[in-house]
Amino acid sequence: MKRKTYRLKAGALSNMKLIEENLAAPNSNEVTVKVKSIGLNFADIFCIWGLYPAAPKEDLVPGLEYAGEIVAVGSGIKHRKVGDQIMGITRFGAYTTHLNIDERYVLPLPQAWNYEDGAAFLVQVLTAYYGLIHLGGLQKNSTVLIQSAAGGVGILANRIAKKFDAYTIGAVGRVEKVDFLKTHENYNHIIVRDSNFKQKLIEGLGGRDLNLVMDSVGGNYFKWSYESLAPMGRVIVFGSARYANPGNRPNYFRLLWHYLRRPKVDIQTMPGENKSIMGFNLIWLYERVELMQEILKELEALNLQKQHIGHRFKFEELKDAILLFQTGKTVGKVVVNVE
Repeated sequence: MKRKTYRLKAGALSNMKLIEENLAAPNSNEVTVKVKSIGLNFADIFCIWGLYPAAPKEDLVPGLEYAGEIVAVGSGIKHRKVGDQIMGITRFGAYTTHLNIDERYVLPLPQAWNYEDGAAFLVQVLTAYYGLIHLGGLQKNSTVLIQSAAGGVGILANRIAKKFDAYTIGAVGRVEKVDFLKTHENYNHIIVRDSNFKQKLIEGLGGRDLNLVMDSVGGNYFKWSYESLAPMGRVIVFGSARYANPGNRPNYFRLLWHYLRRPKVDIQTMPGENKSIMGFNLIWLYERVELMQEILKELEALNLQKQHIGHRFKFEELKDAILLFQTGKTVGKVVVNVE
């Protein structure tokens, strides 16, 4: 089977080329998917720049999530068939028109969802749920601070937290995102990040304890959030958006500046303060497929609505989609449609 694929040597977006190549028949435990839509994630940018430790540095095909139609199945497949509409995640390789994937990593596309909806959901919802519930220990009526509140993970984290009657504070980097959150998402309080963030957070708490933080930004915003935690509070770190910048390749001087000025926590004070910090990336969860499937069953019971899709691009415009994504101006999910 012929397919078109974006491949590159990691280091710069300009290295990424769309090529035509052969795709082998699926192995016995695999299905072949004709990709219809691709979801973009911040991890894609760091993969392309060569800054994501788990990603290949040579001959990289970026992309973690997609939706499409099964067009072939391996000899051992029992639960999927040709013609099934599915959504899935992969350990890189989604920037393509066709791919082979272990059937355990594909799910039926929910009724009334289209391919865009499927490509916009899994990575964010798994990140949000695992962070909030399995690591964060979210309890009923907790108070939760969610950074990047208008992004894919932030939106779903808020919706999950609301299932537990949480009081949620959303933080964004741009004032123009406030209206979107007020219109589309049910945050209790919204903060625009700036040098007065800590005072804004205290005002937003209104005397409540801060129990849990979902942090994707880092820097001083991590520091101020950590300082504001109540005893037994937790910060869940799932990203480092401050290291990103618009453009073809990383700004290495900016990276070094942020790295040298990164906040540091004295572990000797943590027991007395009863605070915790935990971090993870989705590749760890991907490699534990049984746990991932358990989480997906738990998520099904929550009956979450589909993701908000804020930006759509054609397959040939994938580089443009990435350049926009880097700016921090996007809202909700960025989706690339292959057809």
